[in-house]
Amino acid sequence: MTLEHPQVSVVIPIYNEEENLPELVERVGHALLRTGRSFELICVDDGSKDDSAPVLAELAAARSWLKPLYLIRNYGQSAALQAGFDQARGEIIVTLDGDLQNDPDDIPRLLDLMDERQDVDVISGWRKNRQDKAVSRRLPSIVANGVISRVTNVRLHDYGCALKLYRAPIIGDIKLYGELHRFIPALAAEVGATIIEVPVNHHPRTRGTSKYGIDRTFRVLLDLLWIKFFIRFLHRPMQAFGGVGLTLLGLGLLILAYLSVDKLVLGHPIGGRPLLLLGVLLALIGVQLVATGVLGELLTRIYHEPQGRPQYVLRSAPRPRRRAASDGADQTPV
Repeated sequence: MTLEHPQVSVVIPIYNEEENLPELVERVGHALLRTGRSFELICVDDGSKDDSAPVLAELAAARSWLKPLYLIRNYGQSAALQAGFDQARGEIIVTLDGDLQNDPDDIPRLLDLMDERQDVDVISGWRKNRQDKAVSRRLPSIVANGVISRVTNVRLHDYGCALKLYRAPIIGDIKLYGELHRFIPALAAEVGATIIEVPVNHHPRTRGTSKYGIDRTFRVLLDLLWIKFFIRFLHRPMQAFGGVGLTLLGLGLLILAYLSVDKLVLGHPIGGRPLLLLGVLLALIGVQLVATGVLGELLTRIYHEPQGRPQYVLRSAPRPRRRAASDGADQTPV
């Protein structure tokens, strides 16, 4: 029988993992059953081209707590996670990958830690002893984590670790698009979440093939441009475009003023001078950027006002006092 309000929802995006699915479901189920908590396991098949979907259906037939979802095509990890989040009913939402490199046996320990730390909204796993290839996976990850931490000001050692725990209200305030699954901790921090990072186990992949390559690092860097804008300027686009626009417009007008004096007072010809073209170009670009900022402000108001979307999130109650971490727990607060 399916529980109406499980305590824990585990969300796992699946793409071409038919070889790992039986062991994955068995291990996650075993780890959660021994906690004594009510739970559901939501496996989201992201348009797999192998037999992942029928394997999920067979496994679900014998397990009331397994809830498979089948996307009509491959939408990507962010959409798969969002589909799982939309269906999750647990008070705590756990995510991990379907390749068994994350260890399901870490979940009970992290759940207990979240119970102890009522002031914490997100626990992010840290693959401290990562079992991946150094050049193609670990080195790009180190670079990407450093850049993401610096740009978002949410400093984590391992943004790419899929094993994370969230309190349900935090996930309710986040919507994932494109490739934003990599930045969920930064998005969570933007809606007021308190985050800690905890070392977790990591295992080498033994079945199937990795879906990531070194090109992922470059996609992460491109996505960072959007995240930076989202965090800093979503509600004030004029400050993003207007400041640059006014600077360029001012430089262009200064150049044109100088050339006007040079022509009208000193009588020098200016028609063929590159400086004239530069002044006109800077002035035009400046005007366009200021106009873009004005349009951005209008769109922000259109986004929020007709449908009553708030620009803030209220807490239902003050946070509990922070308690010192238990002895021996290696935790990194963010």
